[in-house]
Amino acid sequence: MRTGFGSTSPRWWRGLLHGVLSFAVVASATVVTMDTADAKRKKYKRASASKAIASNPRYAAFVMDAKTGKTLYARNADKQRYPASLTKMMTVYLIFEDLKSGRFKKSDRVVMTRAGARRPPSKIGLRVGRSITMNQAILSLVTKSANDVATAVAQKLSGSEAAFARRMTRKARQLGMRNTTFKNASGLTQRGQTTTARDMARLGIALREHFPRQYRYFRTRLFKLGRARYGNHNRLLGRVRGVDGIKTGYTRASGFNLVSSVRTGGRSIVAVVMGGRTGGRRNRHMTSLIRRTLPKASRSKQRRLIARASTKRKVVKRTAKRTRTLPKVGPKPTFSPKTEDKIALRIARAHAESAPSRVSKAEIAAVRRALQKIAASRRPRPSLRPDTASSVMAYAASPRTTASIKAVQLVTRPNAVPPRLPKSVKGWHIQIAATDSRAAAERSLDTVRRKHRRLLRNAQLHIPTVRKNGRLFYRARFAGFASKNRARAVCRALKRKRVSCLAVKG
Repeated sequence: MRTGFGSTSPRWWRGLLHGVLSFAVVASATVVTMDTADAKRKKYKRASASKAIASNPRYAAFVMDAKTGKTLYARNADKQRYPASLTKMMTVYLIFEDLKSGRFKKSDRVVMTRAGARRPPSKIGLRVGRSITMNQAILSLVTKSANDVATAVAQKLSGSEAAFARRMTRKARQLGMRNTTFKNASGLTQRGQTTTARDMARLGIALREHFPRQYRYFRTRLFKLGRARYGNHNRLLGRVRGVDGIKTGYTRASGFNLVSSVRTGGRSIVAVVMGGRTGGRRNRHMTSLIRRTLPKASRSKQRRLIARASTKRKVVKRTAKRTRTLPKVGPKPTFSPKTEDKIALRIARAHAESAPSRVSKAEIAAVRRALQKIAASRRPRPSLRPDTASSVMAYAASPRTTASIKAVQLVTRPNAVPPRLPKSVKGWHIQIAATDSRAAAERSLDTVRRKHRRLLRNAQLHIPTVRKNGRLFYRARFAGFASKNRARAVCRALKRKRVSCLAVKG
């Protein structure tokens, strides 16, 4: 018997051993090759994604820790971009601001205007003259991103979309959005309307901090209007853990934009992606940013990052040489200083030669009543008519009301406080506005009365005050309606002329 291993082993055993060894060598080589190929493939995908982002001239992204303000990711964060429908975040911010101040209610109606109906989609397609509530308007903005509703809301809040856009820009500056300018309320591409990813993140945080209760609107996934149903354009809601809003946007000039708010596990971030080539790519990139940056966010106590902008208007002091001093209280005079001077001069000429040196209180009161009667009967911005001037001169020249030039100047001096309306006017009123500025309330009344003279020719101007949450508000009202039905009829007529109003008991 041979003692060698090979010589004593059977032939089948040697074949089996060689087969096992060969299989092990081949399997090892295959595993090494597959690992190398997978690594190369993943590296190639990462390189392709980075190259695609770098080659996109509209791309910008920014992620901020919503608790500390720390920047977690930034790419072209301060480059100018078109906001598209991200603009509606500011539109909704100003709606929330007016609702909180009491200027409007959620039940107030928003009437579709011709300018709004002409806006291209996305829209809900309301016909001109039809209306929805302010609550429905908000839901249509945050879900359907309705351009027609955005324009109608802008015209209701500020009179015109251009004026509303200026208000949006002012608010942006107050919130620290230094690189943002708005030109319309919808976000449709317009020259000069640009923003940055960093500014949009600030606006998203401001919505969360300043209006924590109203912010729940942005979580709405489905909005019903009549028989129509509108789903939210934000596909990350319900799919990515912690996402609770905020807004999507798209135009050809901007690409696909998205601002996302994420709160989960004690962490909170706001992320912005702008200029995506498709909605799917934008969503995937946003999901990737959230997963990469959320673990870096702080779990510390929440601190306020965006200061609340004051809604009080600055009072500009003017010198006496350039303009007369207006009274601090009381309604706006219904006649100009120039008209006052003309009336005083004609009265003085009518009786200058026979005027006594001393004037009694009764005579001064008579002249005062005459001037008040003229002021009450005249429309805003009057022009002196010959018949009125002659009647004033005849009245002043009569023996009962003869007064000196000094007395007339006393009654009509520029600094004289005009007669106040009583604090409580009985009967039914029509309220058209509520604001924190008396001057704004007076302007509203003056504008509406000038445009609708036939409806309001017998109405009295009334501005009662109310204190709410420590702030004083002025209610612009027309008073003097004898019945509830009459007040409501006039209010309906004003609404048909696109004037918001409400019939209330005085």
